[in-house]
Amino acid sequence: MTIEVHDESGFAPPPDLSEISALATFVLDQMRVHPGAELNVLLGDETFIENLHIEWMDLEGPTDVLSFPMDELRPAPIGETPRPGTLGDIVVCPQVAARQALRAGHSTAEEILLLVTHGILHLLGFDHVEEAEKKEMFDLQRDLLLKFLASRGGPTQAPEPTVA
Repeated sequence: MTIEVHDESGFAPPPDLSEISALATFVLDQMRVHPGAELNVLLGDETFIENLHIEWMDLEGPTDVLSFPMDELRPAPIGETPRPGTLGDIVVCPQVAARQALRAGHSTAEEILLLVTHGILHLLGFDHVEEAEKKEMFDLQRDLLLKFLASRGGPTQAPEPTVA
């Protein structure tokens, strides 16, 4: 898999880009995405993500995460070969993540990992508009993050979702 993670947020302390990349690899493997798939993750500041939020969603103010799908890749059903392609781009704002993490009672690093997982699921076609969709997506997001954190010797409890 080709996963590129860049930090242009100016957030201090800087997020652990290798941890974000490891998470993305883990999630894409768990979701049965083609090993040749491409994903870009950009950490941007509040002004940058607010401009994207206005341009693409017509909504004011900074947000926590935005996803921009490219080739509309979907998880391969068990027994089927996933198709290659570009998954897309995720933009996360660490400043917004830090505020959400404080309210939720976990670390900014965990919140960023939660948001990256959330963004990947959006790229894979998951959504949370309807209550049933929200439950499916948030349960999956929690399960993926918990398994990743446990595999790294981290917390045995995933942070609660803060995205609506």
